[in-house]
Amino acid sequence: MNIVVSDENKIKIVDMEGDLDTGTSPEAQKTLSDILAQGVAKLVLDMEKINYISSAGLRVLLITAKQCGAAGGELRICGLNAMAREVFDISGFSSILNVFPTRQDALAGF
Repeated sequence: MNIVVSDENKIKIVDMEGDLDTGTSPEAQKTLSDILAQGVAKLVLDMEKINYISSAGLRVLLITAKQCGAAGGELRICGLNAMAREVFDISGFSSILNVFPTRQDALAGF
C-alpha cells in the first residue's frame, strides 16, 4: 500500500494506492490516526487507486469517520472504482459514509 498525504485549503488529502486489507489496514489506520492527532478534522480520502478493499479496510474507514466526527469534522471519500463501489454498496457503507465521485466534489463546500 502506498499512502501520500497532501494539504489543500486546510484540508488533508490522503491518496491511497494498492490493497486496503488485513495486511495493510494497520499501516493505514496508523497514518490516519497520526493525521487526526495533529488536530486535523477535515479529511478527504481519495481511493481512486485502491485495487481491493476488505472488511478490515472498511473498519479503518469507519473508525476514521467516527474520529473525524468526534473532532467536529468530517471524513469524505472519493474516487471509488467499480469494485470498491460494489463493496461499499453491498456493505451499506455508501449510506453511512460521505462518498463523492471526484476529489473536486469532495472538496466542494468543505
